[in-house]
Amino acid sequence: MKSTAYAPTATASSTTKKIPAALLALTISAFGIGTTEFVIVGLLPTVASDLNISIPSAGLLVSLYAIGVAIGAPVLTALTSRIPRKKLLIYLMLLFIVGNGLASVAPSFATLVIARIVTGFAHGVFFSIGGRSG
Repeated sequence: MKSTAYAPTATASSTTKKIPAALLALTISAFGIGTTEFVIVGLLPTVASDLNISIPSAGLLVSLYAIGVAIGAPVLTALTSRIPRKKLLIYLMLLFIVGNGLASVAPSFATLVIARIVTGFAHGVFFSIGGRSG
């Protein structure tokens, strides 16, 4: 019986394509935003303990973030419609980083609420702008 070994050809190896840098940046950004949206759920007991509030009160951070996304996204998308998309996406990620930075060092529940709402604004606009094609 004759054995044939697989030998990659020049055409097989040349069909491998690199992921464009812009797509990779959007993917990493979307992962970060998605993680930020839900990671607070697992941290509610710790947040409640650190801020001396009840767990249900800490749970408001999830709802207020969602309100920031739902209300802030349409308004900010309309207000930023004249800014070029690439530049706007960079600004949104900077806002997202600042909001999360503020949330990480928030000395009070009120500061954490504001940070979560601001971060929610960035979330909603990022997906409305980043998800458009063309």
